[in-house]
Amino acid sequence: MRKVLIDGLKAHALGHIEKHKANIEIYLHGSVGIGEHSDIIAAIQTELDHIAHYEDQLEVIDKHFTI
Repeated sequence: MRKVLIDGLKAHALGHIEKHKANIEIYLHGSVGIGEHSDIIAAIQTELDHIAHYEDQLEVIDKHFTI
């Protein structure tokens, strides 16, 4: 059960990382079509903050809960 839960937590974090990376790629390659974000740099920084959050979670899991 422990492994299933840890694997689930990791998969959740990795999924969110991929989502936020995709958002950044959209900003980098198609920013002209994104009307609600007049400050593309700030939007990318927000996405990077989200990625850092989930990478921190993965680091904590690996440090404290992986054998």
